[in-house]
Amino acid sequence: MQLESKAIIVTGSAAGIGRAIAQRCVREGARVLITDRNADGAHEVAAELGDAAAVHIDDLADPAVPARIVAAALRSFGRVDGLVNNAAYIPRSDVNSTDVVLFDRVMHVNVRAPMLLVQAALPHLSKAKGSVLNIGSVNAYCGEPPLLAYSMSKGALMTMSRNLGDALFGAYGVRVNQINPGWVLTDNEFKLKLADGLPPDWPSRIPRTVAPSGGLVSPETIAAAVVYWLSDASRPVSGTVVDLEQYPMIGRNPPKEVVS
Repeated sequence: MQLESKAIIVTGSAAGIGRAIAQRCVREGARVLITDRNADGAHEVAAELGDAAAVHIDDLADPAVPARIVAAALRSFGRVDGLVNNAAYIPRSDVNSTDVVLFDRVMHVNVRAPMLLVQAALPHLSKAKGSVLNIGSVNAYCGEPPLLAYSMSKGALMTMSRNLGDALFGAYGVRVNQINPGWVLTDNEFKLKLADGLPPDWPSRIPRTVAPSGGLVSPETIAAAVVYWLSDASRPVSGTVVDLEQYPMIGRNPPKEVVS
């Protein structure tokens, strides 16, 4: 097992990618602090994982929360070996609809909270020679038109990962890396598209230009990659950002289709 005896904090782990990460970390021998605003979902995940999991319910928009999360991990496990900054606020917004309140919440949850979590956990991660993995998005490079504020936040997170990956490894022995998932088929994404009016079988209708494999990436695929970056197998790599999509995000030149 790649994470034997490690204590890992996973934010946003009541559902979706975060839930899959928590499940996979426990299967790899870790103990996990489930943190989320969704109390029902978080306790459901913890019940499934048994003694290997503890729960902390809080809202990352509050700047006092990161310190409380780290304290909860220390009470539960006595140490912190890894931090997965997975939680994100993903509202739809464009240049006209992104007001100050929405923008500030996106940046507080998606950028400020990860930084404050690293700050609060750093003394303990340093002692463990631990690892931070930030869960970004391919939207960091440009973003979809209705995801302006979210895309901006993921661009900022990517810069933070590279900066801290350089600054913290030599000084503290703590590695910081990031993965950028592409389009992932979570339960929430499935429901969102149904609400948009797509039919129940919409995942099977994704064109090959978008999903060359014939289907979207699963949360479990992302979770498997997370384990590698949290484990000692990826040492000494730090400051790296890896895109997890079915095609290259930079330089892609898809076939030009002519309609006759």
